[in-house]
Amino acid sequence: MLRDEQLSILRDISQSVAFADDRHGKIGELIADGYVMKDGDLFELTAKGATAVEEHAAALGESDVEQASSSSDRLI
Repeated sequence: MLRDEQLSILRDISQSVAFADDRHGKIGELIADGYVMKDGDLFELTAKGATAVEEHAAALGESDVEQASSSSDRLI
């Protein structure tokens, strides 16, 4: 299972966000695990990385829906 910091890096790569050099070592781990590939100077998500980002976003969406429904229950 990916840590929050690793998911953050994957999201940044998927959105083409530049990041600091201190995160490059962590990207090496993601490359070794098959989530990211390097294309010249750029990093790209592999299918595995894209799936991880999508699943995480879906899980966040579900928790937001659950929180909203529990909040609305309290308001009634």
